[in-house]
Amino acid sequence: MTDRSAPQGPPGPPGLHRPFRPRLARVVSLGLAVLVALTSVALVLGLPSVAPSWDTPASRVSILAFGALIVWFLARQAGVVARPDESGLTVRNLAVTRHVTWAEIVSVRFGQGRPWVQLDLADGDVLPVMAVQSADGALAAAEAQRMATLVAYHSRTARDD
Repeated sequence: MTDRSAPQGPPGPPGLHRPFRPRLARVVSLGLAVLVALTSVALVLGLPSVAPSWDTPASRVSILAFGALIVWFLARQAGVVARPDESGLTVRNLAVTRHVTWAEIVSVRFGQGRPWVQLDLADGDVLPVMAVQSADGALAAAEAQRMATLVAYHSRTARDD
């Protein structure tokens, strides 16, 4: 007979280990990416009638390449995330992805004019977490508190000193 019990999720309260993602920045970035893509295509298609002297293959490729570069940047911004797991936190910011263990995280800072959460690390480094942005208002404050709770939960010791 096999054990058909429900699969065990991460320890702690339900929902504590779900990924962190910005809301406003994600919506704006995806909307702008669609707008830039459509505008780039419209420019290439309309170039012969609007500016015939500029209608060259190089101009078309340049417009599409520039549009693609902007769309890529906006997609990176929309893809910012912090994923907690048993070993630590994987932070994907705009340019760099980094995994830090729970033991490396000394504190979580947010507010006081900071645009996003900052993690103080044991080696003295500061890791920005763009997945929790102040532009999200009360949601950002709640998410920063959830991240601090996660760090505290995974930093407990038997003596808890």
